[in-house]
Amino acid sequence: MSAVIIKRVTDVSELNGIKELQAANLKTLISEEEAASQGFLSATYSAAFLEQMHLSCPSIVAKDGEEVVGYALVTTQENRYQHDLLADLFNTIDTLSYNHQPLKVSRYVVVGQLCVAKAYRGQGLVQQLYGQFKAALSDQFDFCITDVAQANRRSLKAHLKTGFEVIDTLHYGGIGWDIVLWDWTKR
Repeated sequence: MSAVIIKRVTDVSELNGIKELQAANLKTLISEEEAASQGFLSATYSAAFLEQMHLSCPSIVAKDGEEVVGYALVTTQENRYQHDLLADLFNTIDTLSYNHQPLKVSRYVVVGQLCVAKAYRGQGLVQQLYGQFKAALSDQFDFCITDVAQANRRSLKAHLKTGFEVIDTLHYGGIGWDIVLWDWTKR
């Protein structure tokens, strides 16, 4: 194994790597035991949608050589209505306030999905991906927001460790979700 590099997406082959890693970690394709212990992904994104997201604002990838071993998808307002789950999340965020400020009028970016390959978990890649996410985007946005399935305890723990806090909950698709926010204005 060579050193893992954390960077913004620059090539379509990296989008293909994201798609492959996504497919390997969908809750519908792994066992309940694996989902409970390792975490899981709930949404699938088409290659065309990943490319559209990339054109709006490139996502963050972790690469070992040429292999994508982790990613954090950047989702901006421009793409909010291109996927039902993301539209629901954006619409819910826009009803919330944080520190008495309506989020609808704030500068926020959404993490459309985060995943780390099984062989690379437990090595701090979530924090590294989010560190690069913040470094690349904190001059444009004040808050980083996403949702985590309440059944995905491993993911929630990783988000809290990074600096996110639970600000609300919602239910869609028959699942409970924690909405988490990372305040980038706190220095």
